[in-house]
Amino acid sequence: MSNRRAFLKKIGLLSSSIIVSNAAFSQLPDKRIKPIKNDKERIIISTWSHGIPANEQAIQTLKEGGNILDAVEQGVRVIESDADNASVGLGGRPDRDGHVTLDACIMDSEGNAGSVCFLEGFEHPISIARAVMEKTPHVILAGDGAAQFAREQGFEEIDLLTPKSKKAWEEWKKKSKYEPEINVENHDTIGMVGLDNSKVAASCTTSGLAYKMHGRVGDSPIIGAGLFVDGDIGACAATGLGEFVLKTQTSFLVVELMRQGMSPQKACQHALERIKQKYLDKDKDLHFQVGLVAINVNGEYAGYSILPGYQYAVYQGESNTLIDAPFLMK
Repeated sequence: MSNRRAFLKKIGLLSSSIIVSNAAFSQLPDKRIKPIKNDKERIIISTWSHGIPANEQAIQTLKEGGNILDAVEQGVRVIESDADNASVGLGGRPDRDGHVTLDACIMDSEGNAGSVCFLEGFEHPISIARAVMEKTPHVILAGDGAAQFAREQGFEEIDLLTPKSKKAWEEWKKKSKYEPEINVENHDTIGMVGLDNSKVAASCTTSGLAYKMHGRVGDSPIIGAGLFVDGDIGACAATGLGEFVLKTQTSFLVVELMRQGMSPQKACQHALERIKQKYLDKDKDLHFQVGLVAINVNGEYAGYSILPGYQYAVYQGESNTLIDAPFLMK
C-alpha cells in the first residue's frame, strides 16, 4: 500500500509540473514573423564550388518551364554524372570494401519527401529518391530494396567505380587509415535549396565519406538532417561530417529557427554553435567541417560553416557567384 501511495504521489507531482510547464510556456512571447512571399524572386543556392554548374542547370530547368522541384533535381544530377567529382554519384569514392554506395533525398514545399540510401549501381539516386516520393507510400528505401525499386522504374544500372576512384582506393588500402576530415580539400555532398514563384524545394546527394564502413549511411538521405523544407518558411541543406548533423538534426533546426523569426544567417550560425558547444569543446584538437545553405520564402539566404574553407554558390538574377562562407572557428 505504501508503494502505491508513493507511486500516486509521484504521478501527482509529475502532473502538476506538466501543468506549470505548459502554463509557463503559454506565456512566452510569440516572436514568429510571418514571411511575406515574393512571387518574383528566383534563387538557387548550392554547397561547394560544384554548385556553380549545378546552379546553371537548375536555372536552365526553370527557364524551360520546370518548377522548383524539377530544378533542384536536375541541378544536382549534373554533379552525379561528373566522373571527376569523387564525392557524388559516378566516380564517387568507395567504402573500405570497394563499393560505391549512394545516398540522396529531395523535398518539396508541400512537405512531400523521398529518399534512398545505401544504393549501389545507379547514377542518379536523386531521381530515384523523387520516384520514391511520388510513386510509393514511403519516404525512404534502402539497399537492395531501393535497387529493386529503381530497376522496376526503368533506371539504368551502371558501374559507379571509375578507374580513377579504384586506383585511389587501392592506394588507400596500403595503410587503410580512416580519416573522416571534411573540408574544401576533401569535401562531400552537394546540397541545393531553391526558391521560385514562392515555392521552395531542396535536394541532397552524395557517395558519402571515402572509405567508410560498408553499410554506413550519413545525414544526406535523412529528412531533417541532410535537408528540410517547410513551404511556409524556407529550406536548409547541409554538407560535411554527417554524424554530427544527424545527432543534432541541423537542417530541421535551422528551418525552425527561421520560423521563430531568425534570419537564415542567424539560424545557420545558431545551429552550428549548438554542434560546436556539444562536440568541439570536448576536444580542442578535433577538426571536422559542417556547412549549411538556407533560404526563406522572402528570398533571404545564407551559407555558414564551423571551419573556414567552405564555399557555396548562389544564382540570383543573372549572376552565379561562389561565396566564401562565414565560419565559427579559426
